Amino acid sequence: MVAQLSPHPPHRFDDEPAPYDESELLTMSPLGARDLALKLPLTTRFELRDDITPLQFAFLDLHGFLIFAGVLRPDELSMILSEMARVERKLIDEDITSVCGVPVWFALDPDGNRTVQRMGFSSYYSDKLEALVTDARFEPVRRLIGEDARIGTREKDGVVFNSYINTPTSLRPNLGWHTDSLRDIAYNREMPGPMLNVGFHFDRIKPEDGGLRLIPGTHKQSAWPMLTRKLHFLDNKEDKDEVMVETWPGDLTLHDGRMWHRVKASPHVGAKSLRRSMYVPYVVDRYQPKDASTKTNAYMLVLDAVIKTKAMLKKRKHKKLLKATRKR
Repeated sequence: MVAQLSPHPPHRFDDEPAPYDESELLTMSPLGARDLALKLPLTTRFELRDDITPLQFAFLDLHGFLIFAGVLRPDELSMILSEMARVERKLIDEDITSVCGVPVWFALDPDGNRTVQRMGFSSYYSDKLEALVTDARFEPVRRLIGEDARIGTREKDGVVFNSYINTPTSLRPNLGWHTDSLRDIAYNREMPGPMLNVGFHFDRIKPEDGGLRLIPGTHKQSAWPMLTRKLHFLDNKEDKDEVMVETWPGDLTLHDGRMWHRVKASPHVGAKSLRRSMYVPYVVDRYQPKDASTKTNAYMLVLDAVIKTKAMLKKRKHKKLLKATRKR
């Protein structure tokens, strides 16, 4: 039996919109659901129930993403952040620079302390985190892909925790347009099947704060545009068709990893630029678990080099600006 979900928690923000009311639409036909999904704003927020509703399924099929409002409780948000702080301390103290072959990206916070900005396989060192992301209440999400789908806590990049704050040493001030298909081809040497990136969000992110951008519908593109429509990770220009994913703490988002997406840098610096998220992959392709003996593959080595080069250039630019300012 799937655990019964608690009612949607009271809104904690004055500007947080209520999820779309589907109370009288739970038995609508697939055709009716599709017609309504076509009319809804792309920013529509939904409620995660015991089952994915016909409208939610149609919206995801059409656009490639869903936003579920306030799925995580405040105590769960606190637990995750506490666990990640503990794991971060372990990585720094023990000088662990990769987990299951995935490089850990470090930078300095505004106070000059070393901090983790991106970590794959975050649940590798946390039983509490592993238990949360595999909890039965997220079973409806798994079934969106299929009965044989699984939560990839030991596959791909595992559970990825991001904690980005804009400083002169930020490793990833932004992340250019990409599809996760390139990574999957590198891992499997075959075209990827359906894959959902399930994201938990910990901060209030408005359009003017940067954040996740998606191009709806591109999860259905063929192999050629999937690989060539944009320069993977290098192109970060605005697209006329992109949609900004606005979030509140506790939100859960789904987007198909085959669609084009990017992360726009925050225009703010310091604490105001903080953006934290955690992604859990749901996969159906060939099972390829990783462990402590897994070596970093070519894809991750190249991506790691690109990200660190961009950070180095950013740091040099910052030093030049400081030097020019002092001369004035």
